[in-house]
Amino acid sequence: MPTKKVTDDNFDTEVMKSQKPTIVDFWAEWCGPCKQIGPILEEISDEMSNEVTIAKHNIDEEPNTPTKFGVRGIPTMLLFKAGELKATKVGATTKSNIVSWIKENI
Repeated sequence: MPTKKVTDDNFDTEVMKSQKPTIVDFWAEWCGPCKQIGPILEEISDEMSNEVTIAKHNIDEEPNTPTKFGVRGIPTMLLFKAGELKATKVGATTKSNIVSWIKENI
């Protein structure tokens, strides 16, 4: 399952009201570390599609949501569950670290 694209407009519907835990990756085109974790998140999205939804939010195109959640550096991944922010992970890391973080929090 490919990652979803979320915007300021559909964030509430796609993330806050989602039945499944959702990870939102805040990223930008110019961010090298963001590009490093992009393919990793695609793999996790495929492998864990029954457990979690992975969404991407471009901070340059959609600046309101990152501000609302206090995103200061990218990449930042926020994990939402049942309409609440449950966990935050800042910076690029390995696939195994991301998977462990997801499993600890869902």
